[in-house]
Amino acid sequence: MIDDADYMVENIFNSELKKAQARRFPVLAQLSLLGLVLAIIFSISFIPRFFTKNTTALKNPALESQLATADIAVPNIEKIENVMITGKAAFVYDVKGKKALYVKDADITLPLASITKLMTALVAYELIDSQKTVSIPASAVSQYGFSGLIEGEVLTAKSLSDLALLASSNDAAFALAAAVGAVINPKNPNQTFVNAMNIKAEELGLNSLLFYNPTGLDIDKSQAGAFGTARDVSFLMEYILENYPNILEPSTFTTTKVYNNAGSYHAAENTNSIVTQIPNLLGSKTGFTDLAGGNLTVAFDAGFNRPIIVTVLGSSYDGRFSDVKKLVSAVTSSLNTTE
Repeated sequence: MIDDADYMVENIFNSELKKAQARRFPVLAQLSLLGLVLAIIFSISFIPRFFTKNTTALKNPALESQLATADIAVPNIEKIENVMITGKAAFVYDVKGKKALYVKDADITLPLASITKLMTALVAYELIDSQKTVSIPASAVSQYGFSGLIEGEVLTAKSLSDLALLASSNDAAFALAAAVGAVINPKNPNQTFVNAMNIKAEELGLNSLLFYNPTGLDIDKSQAGAFGTARDVSFLMEYILENYPNILEPSTFTTTKVYNNAGSYHAAENTNSIVTQIPNLLGSKTGFTDLAGGNLTVAFDAGFNRPIIVTVLGSSYDGRFSDVKKLVSAVTSSLNTTE
């Protein structure tokens, strides 16, 4: 049973959230916080990105080529019908066609589990340089799960992001968030980073997304660490794919080695067990906790430079993989080359 109650105390909840029982920050409070964070960010010259779209961030030529807009006509992809899945909610989205291909309760709010780490990686990327070094604190190592990180070892922000996305490392996600938050507010780095995650969700118009921690771990037996809809998770994936696809690239590998500054490495295995079974995979992120069940979101190219995003929430540990495989197969089968 996942229980992260110690982390909950004072860092996540505040009295306003408890009283309102809100699923998002109150608007006035959020706008106030947004102004404060913006003022701090603009006063620190070495924080180059956050609320602006980085048009030079496409660092992976292969992914950039796949996502480039073509002038030629692309085949139509029909909507998917009669696909039965075990997940509570699902959303399949044609990025280039800007249309939903499959919808199952895509607007109900559900626990996100480690899909949360997509926002963690995004906010970290926009706030600090990917080569910034981070010393692993004891508070990160104490997170649920073990990914081999050791207190005091030093890794780059990119290495921690890679571990968080590929291996779903809670240690790495927490250490990354603490380091970024400390740049803005050393007195309360963890809450500061979580605030930034929620501000980013608001900026993107993803109003169902609400984060209480940077890992997605359940806070206790009745409170999840993050919430959102399948639709908004898909749109978050779309934003990252179109603006910073290099963030997602490590999640397409089956395994990787992440080196620390001393030259030692951590061998990591992808938590997405079907990573090799999805054609032209562009990115993926798993999630599983007691409260969330099994979650999975993937982006793949259906062919003819046609990125498709498939998100399933509230399935089982194994069911999330079979659900996504069914939906991916249905998309590729529906590809209509006759336009």
